[in-house]
Amino acid sequence: MGIRNDVNLLGRTLGQVLKEQEGEAFFDLVERTRALVREVRGGGDDSELRALIADLNEADAGNLTRAFTWYFQLVNLAEEYERVRVLSGSQGTRPQSIESALVELKAQGVSAAEAESLLARLDLGLTFTAHPTEMRRRTIRSHLVEVARAIPDLHGQDESAVERVAAHVEAMWTTPELRRLKPTVLDEVKGGLNYVTSIAQALPALQRDLQRAFRTVYGRDTAAHVPLSFSSWMGGDRDGNPFVTPQATREALEIHRERAREVLLGAIKQAYADLSQEGAGEGTEPEAAGSYREELRDLHNSVRDGLPVELLPRLEALRERLHTEGQHRSADQLLTPLLTVARVFGQHLVSLDVREHSAQTGAAVAELLKAAGVEADYLALPEHAKQELLTRELRSRRPLWPAGEALTDTLETAIGPIREVQAATRLVGPRAFGHYVISMSESVSDVLEPLLLAREVGFAILPVPLFETLADLERAPQVVWELLSLPEYRAVLGSNVQEIMLGYSDSNKDAGFLAANWALHEAQRKISDVCRRAGVHWRFFHGRGTSIGRGGGPASRAILGQPAGTIDAGIRITEQGEALADKYSHPVLARRNLEQALYGLMLAAARPALDPPTEWMDALNRAARISARAYRTLVDDPDFIPFFERVTPIHEISRLNIASRPVRRPGAPTLGNLRAIPWVMSWTQNRANLPGWYGLTEGIREIGVEQARAMYADWPFFRTVLDNSQMSLAKSDPLIFSEYLTLLDSGDGTADSSARLAEHLKDSYRDAVEAVQSVIGAELLGNEPRLRESIALRNPYIDPIHRIQVELLRRARATEDGLDEYERPLLLSLQGVAAGVRNTG
Repeated sequence: MGIRNDVNLLGRTLGQVLKEQEGEAFFDLVERTRALVREVRGGGDDSELRALIADLNEADAGNLTRAFTWYFQLVNLAEEYERVRVLSGSQGTRPQSIESALVELKAQGVSAAEAESLLARLDLGLTFTAHPTEMRRRTIRSHLVEVARAIPDLHGQDESAVERVAAHVEAMWTTPELRRLKPTVLDEVKGGLNYVTSIAQALPALQRDLQRAFRTVYGRDTAAHVPLSFSSWMGGDRDGNPFVTPQATREALEIHRERAREVLLGAIKQAYADLSQEGAGEGTEPEAAGSYREELRDLHNSVRDGLPVELLPRLEALRERLHTEGQHRSADQLLTPLLTVARVFGQHLVSLDVREHSAQTGAAVAELLKAAGVEADYLALPEHAKQELLTRELRSRRPLWPAGEALTDTLETAIGPIREVQAATRLVGPRAFGHYVISMSESVSDVLEPLLLAREVGFAILPVPLFETLADLERAPQVVWELLSLPEYRAVLGSNVQEIMLGYSDSNKDAGFLAANWALHEAQRKISDVCRRAGVHWRFFHGRGTSIGRGGGPASRAILGQPAGTIDAGIRITEQGEALADKYSHPVLARRNLEQALYGLMLAAARPALDPPTEWMDALNRAARISARAYRTLVDDPDFIPFFERVTPIHEISRLNIASRPVRRPGAPTLGNLRAIPWVMSWTQNRANLPGWYGLTEGIREIGVEQARAMYADWPFFRTVLDNSQMSLAKSDPLIFSEYLTLLDSGDGTADSSARLAEHLKDSYRDAVEAVQSVIGAELLGNEPRLRESIALRNPYIDPIHRIQVELLRRARATEDGLDEYERPLLLSLQGVAAGVRNTG
């Protein structure tokens, strides 16, 4: 059986549950809607479908949306199992695996010692972050996990498996899938950590893959480790989220410790069961005598009781002892799972970052300096004076706040999270805390300010500037150079790696798809040169979303598309809520996604620093300017914001209980302070996907098709940009977008301007498709048939949810309290579109 058989079986199961729970009439409504949608997709008249949608009452609108949403949830499971089945049955060297990376490195002349040195300096850091489209309750996710586990048994026509699936589908249908209350920060923490179990099961397999591949390719064993680490923003990301209080940070860290304890105890128990040997063979030192289980029992008890314990040194000693006593296979096969989990997760599980907006850290420092009598109006100082004051204070060890005096609210919210991560590091070690990320970093003083706050609690932090807007990215190399030129800052950095975070979201919202990608490329290239000249190691932290408009796309492709010579100490990447289920819901999928990312990292890091041909860079410089001008002309049009607010559900997204974070940063509502996730999510809901392609046509025209073809063939960066745009364009749907354009008929006299923008976007989409296809020499996704088939399979079934959403938006906007009345079915439609399209924000 293949994926279509699985989809059909799961679909029939859902249909049977709908008949039993809602009656034949509702089931007939579902089938009639599906048939009408197919007719319209085939070019038929849509009047009957429109009439059906318009006549739906609120209950049927909600249930019809739910029915098609559950269909997508089940299709997603079938697709995931198909990937697991294909991966599990693959023979030989898999493409984009650790072994294939080593094969390519060896072919390039990289020796075994050089490969080990490369692995030793790299780190692939994956950072879990929350996402508003991961709206499913944990109860619903648990049912979906059980259905996924039963899918393999369906292939044998196991009736009990079919009944088990039906039971969980039945339970899901009658379980409220929407949260009654806005999700809390801790809801997001718990949801994001759901996938740690699958990752923990995949890690030992990856370590064995590395050892086996090294032996195969280089003919000898290696002590290299899989260069992986995990961190999280959930519970530490304060930027614009008033609910991330110091208490929320403390509770998130407690959850980390508890989950780490569970993972470690499970791995220790398995090692204890496997290592039954007595040990202490002939020639063993007397103090090492006794069974291996004695050491494991002692480790188990220490971890169980929450005591700090030197896990890695003791496990490495145990591994060495096994080798010394001739127990090589036991060391490699039976102890490796525990050793790998301990190395990656330790007693901390994930390293919690703290993120705060530069305006907030600046305000806190200003209050601190004023209270200490150092400076009455710090924020009014010019940048050079701020730097002089901050460096002078950093040379001093004195605290600024009077000992024993309670902090003000402003200082408590700024210093409190630092105090909490300090307490966590005392309990489980330094990796409980990651870095301090400063959003909207514009100057050197923005990076220095958190150091002063951390000094108040006597805790060392490493600040990470986050450059987000187009102007910030262009200024970033100079800011980093000035920062690294300060002796006071270099004393803080020491021999540590300087991390620099790059934001894909706001730069895209600022300048559009092509210009933002080029600005990110140039910022990385120039910052790398700055760090190289300053003699420090560096690592870029990429704030990628799941959508193309926010830097999304396959991780290996994104990493291979990095400018040559810009990967020094590895790379960090954000993994957002909705992507976690797609990548890590099953150990086989987790292993595959991680090995693909490691493949990309190893090859990209081995590339020498070498700029592409000057004429290509000049062409992209011109193309980026032209593209940004076209994009700004669109979004700066006085009619654009009203148009955007009508043809997307942005207002409704901002009012619904989707995520703990507000959709805007503080201040008057503008495009500038609208967060990128709801911006991109809005365009995904109406299938225009504007942030993933707009302005690209003008850029390609400026480059010229022939030159663009050469660049696509031989420049990994440009190829990645166009391949990502292909995905975004392929997931766009002019037919559905046209439905949302019917929301423009407001009767307020703006019809002409709205119609002008509507026609412009439709023409721009058509031109972008033609421009991209002319460069790649094929239809969209012609080289990715599986993804193309997946989109084609989904489109006819997601149409009803889109059409219902449009009808609900029309009704909700017709009256003052309309959103209150239609909140539930609207939220169901948002969830349904997210499930059907995937990669929504």
